[in-house]
Amino acid sequence: MTADFAIRPARPDDAAGAVALRSVVHPYLVRGEAATRRMFAEPPPDGDRIFLVAERDGGIVGFTSAFRDTRSADSGFGRVALHVHPRHRGRGLGAALLGEAVGHLRSVGVRRASSWAAPDAVRFARAHGFEPSREMRFSALDLTGFGDRPFVPAPPGIQVVRLREVAEEALYAADVAAATDEPGETPPQPTPYPLWRYEIWDEPGLDRDASTAAVAGGEIVSFSLVLRDGDRMWSDMTATVPARRGQGLARLVKTAALRRAAASGVRAAFTSNDEENKPMLAVNESLGYRPVATQISCLAEF
Repeated sequence: MTADFAIRPARPDDAAGAVALRSVVHPYLVRGEAATRRMFAEPPPDGDRIFLVAERDGGIVGFTSAFRDTRSADSGFGRVALHVHPRHRGRGLGAALLGEAVGHLRSVGVRRASSWAAPDAVRFARAHGFEPSREMRFSALDLTGFGDRPFVPAPPGIQVVRLREVAEEALYAADVAAATDEPGETPPQPTPYPLWRYEIWDEPGLDRDASTAAVAGGEIVSFSLVLRDGDRMWSDMTATVPARRGQGLARLVKTAALRRAAASGVRAAFTSNDEENKPMLAVNESLGYRPVATQISCLAEF
């Protein structure tokens, strides 16, 4: 027990409270109760993860997660997420949660970590040893009437299909090829297959009808994944393999995915992009996405 709140490991039945907290702190993020419940019940298979909640008066008012980033070429690099309800800030809760997260990372050999912070939280981050590094832009798109836009035909030799029509192995191969030069704090490396399957292929919110792939010669060359929660969606990743970039394929698959999502009842789409990812930012702007928030990646060494 610390002050008038209690910090404990997250349980599956905390899912609704955690989603409600996230919707207040970051209303532009989309992860439903089913995905959150699964995450607390069966953590990702990469080990070294903790999920903690802070309770006050029987409600969840804070949350943190911390883990070693197995996508980073630096085996000593980790990540921290921290959410504190605005009405419960300034009373030590955030510092206590962050202290637990950092302590866990140190215990598993992580010596450098990043955490995303809203602009008004950078001062808090700095006070706890995290220095601003890079920006992430969050954008939103109203899908009302999106299906009325002019249809974009596929180039010759390209077949546009729904995700449920492709093999798991083909999507993983395309993801590995496309993600190796993704912007970030450390050089990326392919996501280990068990973690990829947990986070992508078996994700409860993955919409296999709206998610779209472009196929050429039997291989996926571009794809756009849709995570759905009710009438809201998140573009989890839109990517093109390096050899096929500059051909308009990212715009093609993302347009098709948004059309399909809109036709099935999705009304609001959200996404994020590193500010260095100019090609994808340009695609999103051309589709009508507009910025709604910025987060700053803050780095710390322990």
